[in-house]
Amino acid sequence: MTPDTAYASVRRAEDERAVLDVLTEAFMNDPVVRWLFPSAGDRGRLQRRYYRPLLAHPAAEAYLAGDREGAAVWLTLAAGEQASGTFEPGAFGESGARLRALGEVLEPRHPREPHLYLPCVGVLGGRRGAGLGSAMLRHRLRRADADGLPAYLEASSERSRTLYLRHGFEEHGEPVRVPGGPTLWPMWRQPTQDKEMS
Repeated sequence: MTPDTAYASVRRAEDERAVLDVLTEAFMNDPVVRWLFPSAGDRGRLQRRYYRPLLAHPAAEAYLAGDREGAAVWLTLAAGEQASGTFEPGAFGESGARLRALGEVLEPRHPREPHLYLPCVGVLGGRRGAGLGSAMLRHRLRRADADGLPAYLEASSERSRTLYLRHGFEEHGEPVRVPGGPTLWPMWRQPTQDKEMS
């Protein structure tokens, strides 16, 4: 972690467009996003369409880090509450079938107990590895610890899986393999009394 981001500014996002801009750029080459939206020309537009329902979810909290260089969306879900919001696969053209397939393999693995869910956290390419992702995780997980709330996510790459392991997440069963698509790693984190996370 570099000194300039060791204590990176993380704040609630008031500007939805800024969150959409960061997430769209940060995930442009993510394995899951590339599989969901294979046409590079349409990918950005479809990503924004995908992220909007997450931001509109009644349980959503969006955060920005640094100088709008990182963004995260967290959902505090009650027992049995759905995380998917109001996605309309038909609005995604040929990618709608891939979205349905992804949902079908992930939904059965999603915990049913109350928890904090992290559907996406991303950092702009030029700032990856500088500590912004860790700063966003620490920021929200501290409150989850204070509230005694476990957290859940699906890592979409080995790199992100490694990051989440460093922040107290553990693998939550076997990896999920989308038929004809990428592998995701469901991960779970119990609240901890130790507030000093790396």
